[in-house]
Amino acid sequence: MFLKGLFTLRKPVSPTTSRIIVVFGILVLGSIWEAVVRFHWIAEGLLPSPLAVLASFPELHEKDALVRNTAYSFKLNVIGYLLAVAVSVPLGFVIGLFPFFREMFRTPLEALRFLPMTALTGVFISWFGIYDNMKIQFLAASIVVYLLPVVVQRIQEVSEVYVQTVRTLSASRWPIISKVFIPAVFSKVFDDIRVLVAISWTYIIVAEGVNSSAGGVGSMCYIAARQSRIDKVFAILLVIILVGYVQDKIFMYLDRLFFPYKYEGDQDED
Repeated sequence: MFLKGLFTLRKPVSPTTSRIIVVFGILVLGSIWEAVVRFHWIAEGLLPSPLAVLASFPELHEKDALVRNTAYSFKLNVIGYLLAVAVSVPLGFVIGLFPFFREMFRTPLEALRFLPMTALTGVFISWFGIYDNMKIQFLAASIVVYLLPVVVQRIQEVSEVYVQTVRTLSASRWPIISKVFIPAVFSKVFDDIRVLVAISWTYIIVAEGVNSSAGGVGSMCYIAARQSRIDKVFAILLVIILVGYVQDKIFMYLDRLFFPYKYEGDQDED
């Protein structure tokens, strides 16, 4: 009966059961990874074994300053997505709320999502140089192209019923914006920001490939790949995944803290 419940559509599971399944899933993936290498389905020079990846961490820590480089990349990411939010949210409200701006920029915004940011690396180097400012601007722009259209979309999703309800109370423009649009949009956009922030960890490899001597996990990946240390590359990627996962959990905690009403129906099952 227990196993049958795990295959019931959309059935919630207890936190304890969830943790057990997560550990089991990690073990299964690790076993498949080990089997692929052990039976030479992929050459070990192209795909290192899990144990080889784990064994590379002491060297990464002692010789390659893994902690310092990770902290450097994390700093760039935080500044980059804070800058992206500072640009996207106010601009998105202006475009989404006022028909003149919405119609003027509708087509460019729809096309913006298809902009290949990696192709613009040279442009950003020409504009901002090769140091931290260039990397931050590049990371911010990589998030803006996705976040800005999302903010506009979230504004359009706000039900007109709420707007008309506030208007019946003789509310002017600003109370409508502050009491209806800002709470409704921010509660959804915060989730969007949490998802889109992961994009900055994708682009950090590109950004830190420029002037790799400055450090960061991206430059570490670039240097390790040139040295054919694939075990180090995979270890660094695992670090990026771990940092991103922790960052995601922090966002989820903040979401519950700032918007508790979104979780009022949640009940943990033991």
